[in-house]
Amino acid sequence: MPEALEQRELEFEPLTRLEGAGDTVRAVCPHDCWDTCSLVVHRRGGRVHKVTGDPQHPVTGGFVCVKVNHYPERIYSPDRVLYPQLRVGPKGSGSFREASWEEALATIATRWREIIARHGPEAILPYSYAGTMGLLNGGSLDRRFFNYLGASRLRRTICSSAGGEALRLTLGARLGADPEGMRASRLIIAWGINILTTNVHQWPIILEARKRGATLVVIDPYRHQTARRADWHLSPRPGTDAALALGLMHVLIDEDLYDKAYVERFTLGFDALAGRVAQYPPRRVQEITGVSEGEIRRLARLYAAARPSVIRLGYGIQRHTNGGQTVRTIAALPALVGSWGEAGGGLLLSNSDAFPLDRAALERPDLTRGNPREVNMIQLGRALLEADPPVRSLYVYNSNPAAVAPEQGLVLRGLAREDLFTVVHEQLMTDTAAYADVVLPATTQFEHLDLHASYWHLYLQLNRPAIAPLGEAKPNTEVFRLLARAMGFDEPALQDSDEELIRQALSVDHPHLAGITLERLRREHSIRLNLERPFVPFRQGFPTPSGKVELYSPRLAERGLDPLPGYQPPAESREADPGLFGRYPLHFLTPSAHHFLNSSFANLPALLLKEGQPTLFINPLDAAERGIASGDRVRVYNDRGECLLMARIGDQVQPGVVLSPSLWWRRSSPGERNVNATTSAREADYGGGAVFHTNLVEVEPASPGRGVN
Repeated sequence: MPEALEQRELEFEPLTRLEGAGDTVRAVCPHDCWDTCSLVVHRRGGRVHKVTGDPQHPVTGGFVCVKVNHYPERIYSPDRVLYPQLRVGPKGSGSFREASWEEALATIATRWREIIARHGPEAILPYSYAGTMGLLNGGSLDRRFFNYLGASRLRRTICSSAGGEALRLTLGARLGADPEGMRASRLIIAWGINILTTNVHQWPIILEARKRGATLVVIDPYRHQTARRADWHLSPRPGTDAALALGLMHVLIDEDLYDKAYVERFTLGFDALAGRVAQYPPRRVQEITGVSEGEIRRLARLYAAARPSVIRLGYGIQRHTNGGQTVRTIAALPALVGSWGEAGGGLLLSNSDAFPLDRAALERPDLTRGNPREVNMIQLGRALLEADPPVRSLYVYNSNPAAVAPEQGLVLRGLAREDLFTVVHEQLMTDTAAYADVVLPATTQFEHLDLHASYWHLYLQLNRPAIAPLGEAKPNTEVFRLLARAMGFDEPALQDSDEELIRQALSVDHPHLAGITLERLRREHSIRLNLERPFVPFRQGFPTPSGKVELYSPRLAERGLDPLPGYQPPAESREADPGLFGRYPLHFLTPSAHHFLNSSFANLPALLLKEGQPTLFINPLDAAERGIASGDRVRVYNDRGECLLMARIGDQVQPGVVLSPSLWWRRSSPGERNVNATTSAREADYGGGAVFHTNLVEVEPASPGRGVN
């Protein structure tokens, strides 16, 4: 594909040099994305007028995604919260009056003291996730404050907990292949990931590998833009990926294609695994997954022959009730072919554990008072409506649960409680902020200092503020210092400065961080961890108790769980619940929209225009059966709720699957409900993770008056 066409399709703006010698600042993209881009912020008259990729960064390489290209529109959005706000209208109406910081803090402190006196500190629940991935504003003084307060603890599970636990159980750590090393890969299997939407800086690396002869295989129920550019696309039924992996293992073992020397030296439990995969011949796997027996055999043989081979795994497949076991099963594959010992080989889901930063020093769990209860964030609606004792106050930051949390109907009912005192610290007047009693203005990334690791590449980066805070916006760290004073807390750790926090995070005696200091980060901005190039994480063994890939997991056996890789059908499927499937026969997938990042950027006019409108992709066979034509208004529903979308008929999904790129704000959603009106708050098999994609629905033409915007 010509390079110019590639650039137009990716919608990025390449930059070959830093512009404006004295009026640029290097920063870091804060959003929950693998790429963790190094940015160049271009200023004009004290304002940000353009954001581009840093051409000096080895991975960012001078371009950014379409979302970050529009960052000035986010900073100066009419939705921006610039001053503290106190509610004057009904919950959810978005009616507020401006207040001073002094009044807002006094209001919060007074209400919290009353709640603590009557109900105890557990009646206060913090709610946050990855609205910023910065270590300071994402998880430092906030954790210290709520630990010291004795508030309910939040189990932060909404994104990656099932897959992360699977990696630790199987490999010993959330580590994987060096993304830069994939230039040497001969086979790249993109499994459950739309790279061009969610990890765009992996794409130039893949293009370089393909120029050297690599083959790109995409495995995904969604025929997205990455799948369309692949050499080969396989489309298994949703939630059946573990069965496909077992079928591949069956062929590798049955046809004697596995690396016996590597298996003998570096795996635990191979014989037990061989017994398990004998139950999954390709013919049976074809019945489960819909992938043909011939394709299964062909892929297994290609995987054994192409060296080095790498599996680039996405997070979507672990957002099922069987998600942890799915990741664990796929993570066993590289051990059978010995690809962990090769540059450009292995598997990559997360490199989070490559960064041995002192998170305990940042979060200070030792400050915790009492033994407060734990609330799983994916069950926020249930917690607000059913917790005993009740949640009396909610403090939301770095998240927009009214849009992103499952069981949206319950979440909105909980937020609408008049007896729930809700504080939201936000950059924008989001769906959640509209339900607040107090809204506090938050800085954007370009208005505060922060430190950034990555869960994909291997560079530690410092974000410097590029402009002064707009209005009276304050970063999370400063707000929690102010709240500590307002509450009369005299613990010195609650007043540490941002610079002190960074030094504490870096204070680990670990070879990966040797020589990396705040002063050096100020000079260099981005520093690669002290690792070989390319990094081969498990060349000498694995950080499991056995020192090997634990195909058989004694730790799972101790918990009474299946110790071997395996397959269980998703809880909502024909196999697991025939009665439910009879009423709701369509698997509903809700992956990332190309122009949004979860609900971030989903208020920007330029990106809303590019994304179009809330859409449902449906296969022609399913559409014809229901009398649906492209462009029709459709109702997507199950027992949990409903949303209204515009039907688009095509080959994006196979029969039995419907899909809506997400997430839209309520004000842009017909009926003020997005796809999370239908999603489940059930927990995954590992880590209490979210199961957004285990979701059976039915679709029908919408009744008159239910229009799509």
